[in-house]
Amino acid sequence: MNQTAIEQRFEAYGVWRRDLAQGLTGLRTWLDEHGLNQPQSELRLERMSNILRDDKLYLAFVAEFSRGKSELINALFFGEQGRRVLPSSAGRTTMCPTELFYEPGQPASIRLLPIETRRNGATVAEFRGFPDEWQTIRLDVDDAQATAEALSHIAEVKQVPAEEARALGLTVTDDLAKSGATVNAQGEVEIPRWRYALINFPHPLLSEGLVILDTPGLNALGAEPELTLNTLPNAHAILFVLAADTGVTQSEISVWRDHIAASDKGRLVVLNKVDGLWDELRNADDVEREIARQVDETARYLDIAEQHIYPVSAQKALAAKVRGDDALEQRSGIGALERALADELLPGKGGLVAQTVAHEFSEVEASVERTIAQRLQGVREHWGELSALNGKNMDVIESMMDKVRADKTEFDRSMQRFHATRTIFAQQSAALYEKISLRQLDALIAETKRNMETCLTTAGLRTAMQEFFGYARARMEEVVTDSREIKTLMDGVYQKFQQEHGLANIRPASFSVMRYTREIKRLQDKHEQFMRGLSLIMTEQKAVVRGFFESAVSKIRAIYVSANRDADDWLRDMMAPVESQVREHQAQLRRRLESIKRIHQASDTLEGRMAELKQVLEEIGEQHRAAHTAFRRIRAQLNMAP
Repeated sequence: MNQTAIEQRFEAYGVWRRDLAQGLTGLRTWLDEHGLNQPQSELRLERMSNILRDDKLYLAFVAEFSRGKSELINALFFGEQGRRVLPSSAGRTTMCPTELFYEPGQPASIRLLPIETRRNGATVAEFRGFPDEWQTIRLDVDDAQATAEALSHIAEVKQVPAEEARALGLTVTDDLAKSGATVNAQGEVEIPRWRYALINFPHPLLSEGLVILDTPGLNALGAEPELTLNTLPNAHAILFVLAADTGVTQSEISVWRDHIAASDKGRLVVLNKVDGLWDELRNADDVEREIARQVDETARYLDIAEQHIYPVSAQKALAAKVRGDDALEQRSGIGALERALADELLPGKGGLVAQTVAHEFSEVEASVERTIAQRLQGVREHWGELSALNGKNMDVIESMMDKVRADKTEFDRSMQRFHATRTIFAQQSAALYEKISLRQLDALIAETKRNMETCLTTAGLRTAMQEFFGYARARMEEVVTDSREIKTLMDGVYQKFQQEHGLANIRPASFSVMRYTREIKRLQDKHEQFMRGLSLIMTEQKAVVRGFFESAVSKIRAIYVSANRDADDWLRDMMAPVESQVREHQAQLRRRLESIKRIHQASDTLEGRMAELKQVLEEIGEQHRAAHTAFRRIRAQLNMAP
């Protein structure tokens, strides 16, 4: 079958990632063979390899119930397989957030997290680390019927007493017009059987790193705050699916404005089910004008350009792909949407990955250049010393040896000062780590939870939340002060070694926490907006506390984990260049002293030693040229990011 535009893009993206990873592996081997792979460069090369190997691209589908999300996913990604993968029928199908991905080496399966896990307050992200909490069903991907039956579990529901639903933190109302579970005559409500579904499915796009998130309807955004506050903002692109037969509803406008419109990620609007406007009793121009009118109205309601709205019939597109009906597939409009995804989604992601890898690669390149330059400088200086000895008597040679000894003694004194500075560096680093201590944060989390669970007023709940956010932001701001002190200290160290011993003049980078503080602020704003949307008087306190900890608290803890990891990298990067230069300079001083000593003791000839140095200079020059060639090759691969 012919590849779709997005499949072609993904294939090219996968080839680019693999070629670049192979190029970096070859560079690492070459650096190891020539003693040019410093410890920090090795860490950076490993990080680059991990980025390219584990790169994921998250595509989220958001819509109200019965807008055809699942059928759209089937049409976009599974039509060429000649079958539906996700269950799709009239009414509600996907009842829990569903994540489709492919994990090589693991059997195809669907893992289902019971809805009852909402009781203990742990997030879905935390439950990923506890496989025993999930119900696992193996998938026989060669048996279409068996696969469809297994995947139909994501549509399962059950009836429970209203109080039990509330205890799970689900919104329960007596008004059918409002979103949420509705109480029936028996005092029971219908709720999803599962909280989350993970589907490991072998598929060409999924194997290249695509992850598809299918949300179960707009009301679930409130039922599962982790989805609203964390998952959607982290998606690389969002498809907002509307239905041509219903138009844009007020709840859809609210979700668009609150959760999607302000996103700086890729976002497209799909006007699905346009086949409902196809009328055999009307001519084709009238039908097209009606579809254009729907697109125009949708653009006005959502305040978005018409070219970002794609009228589609997912059901007809899937049928056309299964039957090989090219005319019907073209009429379905799926091709334009596929091209938009290919043209807007992947280039942005590929550019971001290339930019990240390029930054790490620049540091590796700079480290290698410094090491080679330092070696060349050391050998040339030694050559100059030996050239000056030509024809000189033993007294001059001994004087030269004394000078090298004096240089080594002075450098050893500098090293003593450097070790004292390292003690200060370690103390300042410990102070920085204390500001983002997970131990202290966990203690605050426990205290905040106790305070909120025993709080008697709505104002008290809000105060506890604000104090928690205030702590998180204040500590990040203190990190800025500590990191500046560390940078000032190391700036002085680098300048001193450069002035006294001619080492490379390096300007250490600053440590920025802007993205952390912005993310905390975004979470705080989103959570306050989320809280305003709830009726705290009608909502159980336990549900409010659970929602806060499932969304904001867990995410802020993840931010602190990330900040600790980035601080580790920054502090290593701060110290590594001077340490590598110091080691190289010490080695050169030892070689110079040993060489002159051997000449002084007549155990080596001046001419023989100079011939050796000439050979070393030629070898280093050849290494430099080879390094430049390798660097240019990697740069060219980075510039070819699809």
